[in-house]
Amino acid sequence: MIQDITTRDSKQFHVNLLGCKNITLEKFSVRAPQDSPNTDGIHIGRSDGVNVIDSDIRTGDDCISIGDGTKHLDIKGVTCGPGHGISIGSLGKFENEEPVEGITASKCNLTDTTNGVRIKTWAGEYAGTASDIHFEDITVKNVSCPIIVDQKYCPSNKCKMNEESNVKLSKISFKNIRGTAALPEVVKIICSGKFPCENVELADIDITYSGPNGPGVSECKNVKPKITGCGSFWFIRMGEREDALYVIEWRDGFWLYGAMISVSFAQREVWNSFRWRLRDISGARIERVQN
Repeated sequence: MIQDITTRDSKQFHVNLLGCKNITLEKFSVRAPQDSPNTDGIHIGRSDGVNVIDSDIRTGDDCISIGDGTKHLDIKGVTCGPGHGISIGSLGKFENEEPVEGITASKCNLTDTTNGVRIKTWAGEYAGTASDIHFEDITVKNVSCPIIVDQKYCPSNKCKMNEESNVKLSKISFKNIRGTAALPEVVKIICSGKFPCENVELADIDITYSGPNGPGVSECKNVKPKITGCGSFWFIRMGEREDALYVIEWRDGFWLYGAMISVSFAQREVWNSFRWRLRDISGARIERVQN
C-alpha cells in the first residue's frame, strides 16, 4: 500500500502505474492547473489488482485514466475536479493492445469536470476489447457530459472519422449516477457501427440540466441499452436527426414512448428538466412495448 502522497504540477502524468500487481493507492492528493494538458492524475496500464481509494484529484486532464491491459481495478471514494473525469482509454490507437476488463468505479464525486465517467476509443485504427466495466454510486455537479461512451474519439481532428472503431465494448453498467450537468447532453453513448456495444445497462440515472439550451437529452447510437429505475420521463435523441427527440417513460417493466417531437417544441412548451409529466406532452401518441 502507498498512502498519504501529494503530487503537484507535473509536466505529464502525476502517477503512472505500468505493469503493477496488487497495489493500493490511498489518500493521494493531486494538484495541477485546470488548463494544463496531459497532466492526468493517476494513469493505470497493463496492471492487475490495483485499488485507488479516498483520493482527491484536481488537474487539467483525466483525474484517472485507464489504459490497455488493465484488469481488476477498483476505484472508490475519489473526488475529481477540475479535470476530464474518470476515463477508460483512449483505446485502439496502437496495435496489439491488451484487453481491459473488471473495472469498477464507485462512490466518487465529480465537480466542474468536462466529462464524468467515460469510455473512449479511436475511430478506425486497431482492434481491442473492454468488458465488465461498472460505474456506480457517482455524484456529478456541473459536469459537461456526465456519462459518455465515445467510439469516435478524435482529440486532434486528424482521425479516420469515416471509419468505425475496432474496439469491442461489452458488459458495461452505469448505476445510481445523480447530480447536475453543465450542458444539455447528459448521456452520450456512441458505439461502433462495426462492433456495436453489447449488454449496456443504465439504472437509477437522475441527472438534471437547468441551463438556457434545454432540455437535457441523451444520444444513443449502435447500442440498445437496458434502462431501469431512471427518472419518470426522458428525452432521447436517436438516429441522425439533430432536431428530433423521442419522449419515453419507464413504467411497470415496460417502456411507454411517445411520437417524435421537435427540439423547438420541447424548449418552448415543456422545459425544465430531464424528467417530465405526461400532461405536458400534449398530442403525443403513447404505445406499450416490451423493454
